[in-house]
Amino acid sequence: MMRNSGDISMEEAFRLANSETGQQLFRLLQSQDATAVDRAMAQAAAGDPAAAKQALSGLLTSPEVLAMLERLRRGSDG
Repeated sequence: MMRNSGDISMEEAFRLANSETGQQLFRLLQSQDATAVDRAMAQAAAGDPAAAKQALSGLLTSPEVLAMLERLRRGSDG
């Protein structure tokens, strides 16, 4: 299980990204700012998770996004 948002394995990241909640979150973030999401994905793929997190920071404040993040943290996918 995750210890904190910056300390997860690639396996865990893929599991979260492929979960129902992860997919919903991705679609929501894409609809808000596709350019920021694309930039974050490129930065993460390049091995710079801090830059990826910074690229998404402006999108991670809405109540809907925060609720989805909390469901992912808890391991609840519904």
